[in-house]
Amino acid sequence: MQKITPYFTKQRVEREWYVVDADGQVLGRLCSRIAKLLIGKHKPTFTPGQDTGAFVVVVNAAGVRVTGGKENKKVYYRTSGRPGGLKAQTYAQKFEKDPCKVIRDSVRGMLPKNKLGDRLITKLKVYRGSNHPHKAQKPIYLTSEELATI
Repeated sequence: MQKITPYFTKQRVEREWYVVDADGQVLGRLCSRIAKLLIGKHKPTFTPGQDTGAFVVVVNAAGVRVTGGKENKKVYYRTSGRPGGLKAQTYAQKFEKDPCKVIRDSVRGMLPKNKLGDRLITKLKVYRGSNHPHKAQKPIYLTSEELATI
């Protein structure tokens, strides 16, 4: 009797590298499309619960924008877990400190909340400017129109 091997194995996954320019793009739409690339939903070999996605490099993170006046309305909360340990920070404050963290946190919220999500977020590389050290991987540059069709 022959052993049947499934189509998906870790050795068979081909990982692409994509570069996405965030300059002038809306935060939520950009991050949902990045999450889709990281999870691998753009591939016909997509398997829920498995890491079949691609690497994504985001450049010009400082150029991302939000709509509807969310710069001062959107509030991020975090807590130390102790009484009185609730901290609040507006989008503008967080973005001024580190725009890369704003994108990374937004994408992380769109990924699975388990070990798989922890593994997927490591494949996201975010840079404030237009330079990145991943040219050796021969990444595919996606325009905003191409990103919208994925």
